[in-house]
Amino acid sequence: MITKRIIPCLDVKNGRVVKGVNFAGLRDVNSPVELAEYYSNCGADELVFYDITASAEGRGLFTDILREVASKIFIPLTVGGAINSVEDFDRVLKCGADKVSVNSGAIRNPQLIEAAAKRYGDQCVVLSVDVKRVDGVFRVFAKGGRENTGMEALEWIKNGVDSGAGEIVVNSMDTDGVKEGFDLELLEKVCNIVSVPVIASGGAGKMEDFSVLFKELPKVDAGLAASVFHFGEIKIADLKEYLVSEGINVRNI
Repeated sequence: MITKRIIPCLDVKNGRVVKGVNFAGLRDVNSPVELAEYYSNCGADELVFYDITASAEGRGLFTDILREVASKIFIPLTVGGAINSVEDFDRVLKCGADKVSVNSGAIRNPQLIEAAAKRYGDQCVVLSVDVKRVDGVFRVFAKGGRENTGMEALEWIKNGVDSGAGEIVVNSMDTDGVKEGFDLELLEKVCNIVSVPVIASGGAGKMEDFSVLFKELPKVDAGLAASVFHFGEIKIADLKEYLVSEGINVRNI
């Protein structure tokens, strides 16, 4: 069995980590620098940093905060938010990111995935997809979940991988912050059409949700969560011990 990764996510707005439910009702959590350092020291396998309003506000990502976060951690860092060009990839990587996550920028310019993959390698390009059911169809949303693109999500994901995305983060807007488990239906469909690593995001509420995810969908490589980690409902070290007891291979326990 593939060794599974546990990944906390920092959604950053106005320089602070925030969290909501179904991509709405955001509330303040903590300093991204303090949280990042905490996660790096307590067993997280990687860290995701999203500047969640950069695209909607039409500005660049907060590079000063990003540099400080990168300087405090010793685990791989994936960064997203207003990534609209290869130059944005370059800027974020120079700030200390290991991988760059694209979402709205790739929707506006699908050639961005291929261009970035050719310059930096597939392993550096992460396609993050915000997905919501609309009339029974999985649709892609842009601008931090604010805008329905009308695109069918599975087709978009397949095209992204074909263009050079080396990893997929599947953000289920239907389960985001609800804490009733990951969106297994959506994730299974994604795993069936791609051969790159798939990261499940949205819905974790208890340790059992991670066990169910990895047992039901062994092709899923990682579980990503935010509020259950931020508010101390699940400690990563405890989660990893639990997963091992469930027969699931994890890293750095």
